[in-house]
Order: sequence, then structure tokens, then C-alpha cells
Amino acid sequence: MNLEQIKQLVGDAIEHEELIVEHEDNYYLNIIIVSAVFEGLRPVKRQQMVYQPLNDMIADGTVHAVKIKAFTADEWQKHKKLNF
Repeated sequence: MNLEQIKQLVGDAIEHEELIVEHEDNYYLNIIIVSAVFEGLRPVKRQQMVYQPLNDMIADGTVHAVKIKAFTADEWQKHKKLNF
């Protein structure tokens, strides 16, 4: 799994201020994305937006699981202050 490729796929699909992609054991992805497009969207819709560009990699088993944290800029600032 190429993290830069995954970052590129997600980054091209969603305009963002910040995007962090990490992995555990080459199958489990951790994605943190900060974007204004998430404003007013429920967490499930945000996650669907992030999953969409990864669907082929999930379907072929390249990516086994994805943990997504999708924030607006204000939520990200609060998250960093509270450190959760």
C-alpha cells in the first residue's frame, strides 16, 4: 500500500485544509481530514465522502479497514486543544 497514492486519491476527491494518512500493518488506515465541505454534514456522510475514492482499494483487499476522523476547521482546532 502506498500512503502517498492514498493521500492523493482522497486529496483529489475532497478539497481540504489538512490531510493525514497513516497505516498500521499495511492494511489498516488512519485518515484525518479537515475540510470546509464537511460543514453541516453528519459523521456518516463525511465518512462516505472519504471512503468513496478508496472503494476500489477496499474491494480488492489492498485496504482492509479505515478509521476516519473528518473535521471542519473549527472542530479540528477544538480537537487539538482537547487532545482527544
